[in-house]
Amino acid sequence: QMVLTLVEPQSSGIGGGAFLLHAAGSDVTAWDGRETAPAAADDKLFLGADGKPMAFHDAVVGGRSVGVPGTVRMLEAAHRAHGRLPWAQLIQPAIQLAEQGFPVSPRLHTLLKNEPYLPKDPVAARYFYDAAGNPWSVGHVLKNPELAEVLRGIAQRGSAALNTGPVAQAIVDKVTGHPTNPGKLSLADLAGYQPRRRAPLCHDLASALAGKTYVVCGFPPPSSGAIAIGQILGILAQTPAARMQPGEGGLPGADWLYYYAEASRLAFADRGLYVADPDFVQPPAGDWMSLLAPAYLAERAQLIGPQSLKAAQPGNPGAVRTSLAPMPEQAEHGTSHISIVDGHGNALAMTTTIEDQFGARQMVTTNAARSGGFLLNNELTDFSFAPADAQGRPIANRVQPGKRPRSSMAPTLVFEKNADGTRGPLVMSGGSPGGAVIIHYTAKTLHGVLNWGLTPQQAIDLPNFGSLGGPTLLEENKFPPATVEQLRTRGAEVREMNLTSGLQALVRVQVHGKTLWLGGADPRREGVVMGD
Repeated sequence: QMVLTLVEPQSSGIGGGAFLLHAAGSDVTAWDGRETAPAAADDKLFLGADGKPMAFHDAVVGGRSVGVPGTVRMLEAAHRAHGRLPWAQLIQPAIQLAEQGFPVSPRLHTLLKNEPYLPKDPVAARYFYDAAGNPWSVGHVLKNPELAEVLRGIAQRGSAALNTGPVAQAIVDKVTGHPTNPGKLSLADLAGYQPRRRAPLCHDLASALAGKTYVVCGFPPPSSGAIAIGQILGILAQTPAARMQPGEGGLPGADWLYYYAEASRLAFADRGLYVADPDFVQPPAGDWMSLLAPAYLAERAQLIGPQSLKAAQPGNPGAVRTSLAPMPEQAEHGTSHISIVDGHGNALAMTTTIEDQFGARQMVTTNAARSGGFLLNNELTDFSFAPADAQGRPIANRVQPGKRPRSSMAPTLVFEKNADGTRGPLVMSGGSPGGAVIIHYTAKTLHGVLNWGLTPQQAIDLPNFGSLGGPTLLEENKFPPATVEQLRTRGAEVREMNLTSGLQALVRVQVHGKTLWLGGADPRREGVVMGD
C-alpha cells in the first residue's frame, strides 16, 4: 500500500481508505479502514444553494468531499493482530523508492494528460507536470521526497504520524482552506478515527457444473460488494444459467448474459434501498444474511421472465416493511486491489481507494520546499447526495457525522466446504478496482473459476458485463453483434462501453499431487503476478 501511494496515486494511498480480508487458515477477519464523515458534516453536504444535489465533479474537487483517511490506522491494527515483521521495516521499500524515484508508467501518464482538475492544485501541478504544464513523459523518473518524509514518520510513529501533528494539520489546512469548495474536516476527526474489526460475510455458493459447494467470504456493510455478488450468483444458480457453459469462442452467450443482467438488476435494487454503514442502519429482518437467504434468492429469481425487467424493485426479506427510500444511481470510481497468499497459511484480499481518479485532486505537503506529497480521497461522494426522496423518506446511505459511506469494494476469499459444513482450505483470493462495477468484475471471475473451471487468468480475460440497475453494460468491441441483438430482442437496453477492470486473483490447484497457486492479473491495467 505504501508503494501504491507513490506509483499508483490516481487510485489509492495513505490519504484514503481500504477493506482488508485476512485469513489465517480458515479463520477470517474483516478489517474496515473506510473513511468517515467529519463530525461537522450533515445530510445537506452535497446540496447546492437551490437545495438540489450538486453535479458530481462540483462536489468532488476541493475539500468538501474529503473523508477522514483510514487506511494507515487500519493497516496498523491489522499488523498488530497478524504481523510478523517489524512495522518500520515494512515501510522502508516505499521510502527508498520515493527518494530514488520511479519511472512514470504509461497508464499514469495517460491519466495525467487527460486530467482537467489536478493541474489546478498548485502542489500537484508542481509534482506531476513540468514547467510548461505537460505531464511527465513515460519513463521519467519521478521522485517524491515529501512522501518519503511522511512515510519515515509513519515508520517511526505509526498512524499517529499521519493522524496527529504537522501532517494532520496540513491535511486539515488543505481541506478547510480550499478557495472555492472547502470541507469540514478537523484535527479531532483525524485523531479520533478508529478502524473496525468486523465479522466477514460468508455464504455458500453451489457450482452446478462442478458439482461442488464453496464458502465465499466477503466484506460486510458498509461495503455492498459481498451482498450484491452473493445475490447475483445465488439468483443465477436458481435459473437455467446455472448449467450453461460459455458459448462460441469461450464468451458468455446471450442467454447466460440475459439471466446475469436480470439477477444484477434485482441485486442492485436491494443494494440501493438497504445497504449502508451498519453503525447507522439496521439490516432488513435484523440480519444482513437475510438478503442472501436461499429461500429469498429463490423468490427473487422467480421474477426473471422471458422479457427484461428493465428496472427491478427491491425485495422484502423477512417481510418487514421499511421506511427508507432507494438511493438514486450515482457515479463511483477509482481503487486498487491486492491478493496475497504465503507459506504460513495466511492469505489476504485488500481493496483500497481514494475513490475518483486522483481523488479530490488535493495534494498534501508539510513543506512546500520539498516536491510531492500524497493525494486526499473524495470518499464522501459515495454517500447519497440527496438525503431523502420526494416524499421525505430518508435514504439509508445519506451523509451523517462519523458515518462511513457505502462502498462497492469486494475483496473476496473462497474456501472449500467440508462435509460437516465447516470451512475447509482456502481456494481463491480475488477482487478488483472499478467503482460500482467492481461487483460484476469480481462476480465474473468467481463464476469463471468456480463454475466454468477456468484458470484465474482466463476468467479475468473474459469480457466484462453487468447492470447497475438500468441498462445492460457490455465491454465495447468484445461481444458479437448477434449477442447484442439477442439481448435487445428480449427488451434490454444495451450499452457498450469501456469497462476497465483491474482484477487480481490467486487460485489453489492440485498438480501431480502437489498444491500450487495460479495467479491472474488484469491486462486492462498494470498489475502483475509475482511469487517466490
